[in-house]
Amino acid sequence: MNAHSDFARDLAMKTDEVLRVELEVFRREHRDLDDAIRALQERATADQLTLQRLKKKKLLLKDRIALIEDRLTPDIIA
Repeated sequence: MNAHSDFARDLAMKTDEVLRVELEVFRREHRDLDDAIRALQERATADQLTLQRLKKKKLLLKDRIALIEDRLTPDIIA
């Protein structure tokens, strides 16, 4: 199993209240990573490997945020 499917499985077992808290934590962490990436890119001696790792972590958080938002948003049948 990969981390994405493990997270999705764990998601189903959590209450909406817990998911809302996690959502805010993930959003804050995503913003912090964005700031760190921007600061690192502004340096002339930016470590490309570190930048790649931060960007990958940021994408993972974006995916987790989307999964939680999908779970918390009710389906509307048009």
